[in-house]
Amino acid sequence: MLANIKFWEEKAQEGKYAIPHFNVWNAEMLMGVIDAGEEAKAPIIISFGTGFVGNTSFEDFSHMMVSMAEKASIPVITHWDHGRSLEIIQNAYNHGMNSVMRDASAFDFEENIRLTKEAVDYFHPLGIPVEAELGHVGNETVYEEALAHYQYTNPEQAAEFVERTKCDSLAVAIGNQHGVYTSAPKLNFEVIKKVREAVSIPLVLHGASGISDDDIRQAIDLGIAKINIHTELCLAAMEAIQKNTDQPFLHVEREVRTAVKKRALEKIYLFKADGKADGR
Repeated sequence: MLANIKFWEEKAQEGKYAIPHFNVWNAEMLMGVIDAGEEAKAPIIISFGTGFVGNTSFEDFSHMMVSMAEKASIPVITHWDHGRSLEIIQNAYNHGMNSVMRDASAFDFEENIRLTKEAVDYFHPLGIPVEAELGHVGNETVYEEALAHYQYTNPEQAAEFVERTKCDSLAVAIGNQHGVYTSAPKLNFEVIKKVREAVSIPLVLHGASGISDDDIRQAIDLGIAKINIHTELCLAAMEAIQKNTDQPFLHVEREVRTAVKKRALEKIYLFKADGKADGR
């Protein structure tokens, strides 16, 4: 069933668990994560973003995302990840996404506020929640290089940012990075703690593929209510492909779906979202 992200993030925040957010851009990934959510009876977020348009036509694939979300036995949110412009997230909404992220984190503080508020002012009257980012989560690169120029979330700016933009959730930059980590992540948990004290809205952790289970648990304990996973789904899919190179393509596809489901289940249980589909 299609679900409201604001409701579920707030339930997760209250219950000290995290809603799993899975980027999906082909049928095997989409079906695998919904299989996992249904088996674990967990609310999930299925998400698309600009980085996948070279592989998949979003305007066509979105119909499958929405259809499977509606038919699922669990709450499913359809989300656009890292929207770099208002036009991009408007297009996402027009094609069935019921949650959007306006990512203006590459800009300075005032411009981030202006662009985020622009999105909020547009989408709130439509009943669509808006996620924002303060600080800037590292891009896909050598991790040590990312840390050398890292833009951590400034907790002293958090309350003002949320008050002025009226965003519904806030992604924090704590040393996390998108893609594959080339060395062990070094996370500044003090940032989560201070931002959690400064604002009341749910907090989001991006780039969680490759972060240790213990660090994930600590992040949730400190107030993270939504966690994004993509790279680990891709790695699981590649492992399945490499193990089945001598098999027919139809068999390989089924193995990929199973591998994605297995990895998604691991994350659902780690995030303590299992059994939460009833809203408790």
